[in-house]
Amino acid sequence: MTLLDTLRGGLVVSCQPVDDGPMDRPDIVAAMAAAAVAGGADGLRIEGVANLKATRAAVSVPIVAILKRDLADSPVRITPYLDDVRALARAGADIIAYDATDRPRPETSAALVAEIRAAGVMAMADCSTLADGKRAQAEGAAILGTTLSGYTEETSGRGDGVDTDLIRAFHDLGAFVMAEGRVNTPDLAALAMASGADAVTVGTALTRLEHVTGWFKAAVKAV
Repeated sequence: MTLLDTLRGGLVVSCQPVDDGPMDRPDIVAAMAAAAVAGGADGLRIEGVANLKATRAAVSVPIVAILKRDLADSPVRITPYLDDVRALARAGADIIAYDATDRPRPETSAALVAEIRAAGVMAMADCSTLADGKRAQAEGAAILGTTLSGYTEETSGRGDGVDTDLIRAFHDLGAFVMAEGRVNTPDLAALAMASGADAVTVGTALTRLEHVTGWFKAAVKAV
């Protein structure tokens, strides 16, 4: 069975705690990841080399790895450098995701995909538009994700729900489609699959306790 076969029809849990929050520690990230796998997760999305190493030692399911940076001269945050790719590959990534948007960046997306593939790892393109997906597919990305839809200047205002239009468009390209971004309920996860996704990534609703607590607190105070 291939890696994509393992993920097809499955759930990926993104274990990314709030930055600098009380759960932002490698041992806690690894524990969250193990709990997600115990609950049925078919794969994980993990940020950072230390978190990846801790999680890789705790689970055997496929891991989508990223490294986030805040750059002074680029809006690109997800795995912007070739050195990031090398570090994640050495730490045990099965898949490395990168920002596949057409924005100013320190390394070209084509170079990142080439480096990911040279490391023997699969590339996942975090996209915001159909054009991003087409370019990523041509450059050799194996997975197209809707991750950045609504989070770029070009796509701001797309709404709070899952981008089903982009899921369908990626499906029509014949790509392996990862629905990601604002999948905050089981119903939205089901909608993503019904719209043509091959797998769904859920993060905030499962692993960012501060945010989910805020949702409930707001509901309670609104009554």
